[in-house]
Amino acid sequence: MGNIFRQMIQHDAAGGVLLICAAAVALLLANSPANVFYQYVLAVPVTVAIGGFEIAKPLLLWVNDGLMAIFFLMVGLEIKREILDGHLSSLPQVVLPGLGALAGIVGPALIYYAFTYDDPIAVDGWAIPSATDIAFALGVFCLFGKHLPLSLKLFLLSVAIFDDIGAIVIIALFYSQELSTLSLVVAASGLVALFALNRLGANSLTPYLLVGLVVWAAVLKSGVHATLAGFVIAWFIPLRRENVDGKPMLPTLEHALEPWVAFMILPIFAFANAGVSLIGLSMESLFSPMTLGIALGLFVGKQVGVFGICWLAIKTGLAKIPEGSNWTQLYGVSLLCGIGFTMSLFIGSLAFEEQGLAYQASVKAGVLIGSIMSALLGGFVISRTTSHKTSEEVKDDKVSNVNYS
Repeated sequence: MGNIFRQMIQHDAAGGVLLICAAAVALLLANSPANVFYQYVLAVPVTVAIGGFEIAKPLLLWVNDGLMAIFFLMVGLEIKREILDGHLSSLPQVVLPGLGALAGIVGPALIYYAFTYDDPIAVDGWAIPSATDIAFALGVFCLFGKHLPLSLKLFLLSVAIFDDIGAIVIIALFYSQELSTLSLVVAASGLVALFALNRLGANSLTPYLLVGLVVWAAVLKSGVHATLAGFVIAWFIPLRRENVDGKPMLPTLEHALEPWVAFMILPIFAFANAGVSLIGLSMESLFSPMTLGIALGLFVGKQVGVFGICWLAIKTGLAKIPEGSNWTQLYGVSLLCGIGFTMSLFIGSLAFEEQGLAYQASVKAGVLIGSIMSALLGGFVISRTTSHKTSEEVKDDKVSNVNYS
């Protein structure tokens, strides 16, 4: 299990850099003469038809509904593994990051609501600053906090995992459209088939993935957001059962998906969604209630929520500070929780899918500002705490790394 975690950290470090590059390229294209071509490519219609069944969407929605379903499949696999057989499998390990994630969802939402409560359309985006980007946050951590105790990486990963669970619940409850009964029945039948495969001892991933594809298509047509299908499908993949090659099924699939998600899916999503045109963007737009609500929700709401509840839980004896760490390091990690890039952009695309470009521009500007501020200050804090550690702290870190590996 330690090897899988170390590989994930390495993927997230490189993946975080790639995310930054993809977003930067999108911003450059959106603010250059190539913007027309950039927007044209994203709007290219793509149709898949089998008999009377047809899915017709612009390329952008294939990225958001299709590729991101694979991302959520990997997230679901990761969460299942950690809860059943990982560092979230016991209550003491869950308390601190669980509370941090909860406060990190509520705090930003309250700040956003305070800025937009009088706008009946804008207020629908209350969940945008509540999400933490796993790849981006861990990427920044690995770039600036290489010598910090591994317990802090585990804490950051755990907060992001609970954060993802919260985001999935929010999407299911608040950002689903009018429901199709027939499609939901087909999706439910697919889940029953997955359950049967699991209980009957199927030891090949192929039938799970084929049935999962049917479930995804049915959910896509149902009005519930299709990415949720990926998360649910993951819970039917056996954790310890060996496949025909003698390897455990869930870790094998998770390991296979990690590089594709880190190096293709998330960068493509960033490239397709981060291209906000700053041409003609006024100061009034930058300081609009939506933009400020998102930016301050991520930068202020996240750090105050996560660090505040952790401080309270540790001081009252409800939880313990991550092993080998100190308060400054914990604060730096709390800052990194304000990097909401991928998930925040994704929720923003759902919240204002039917609205004009002005709303999407405000979402992208707010997410970029809040995430960049959180990344810069968080990276600075954890790099300073790293460079000023005492010899005893370095010794403790080495011990901590050995214990976790």
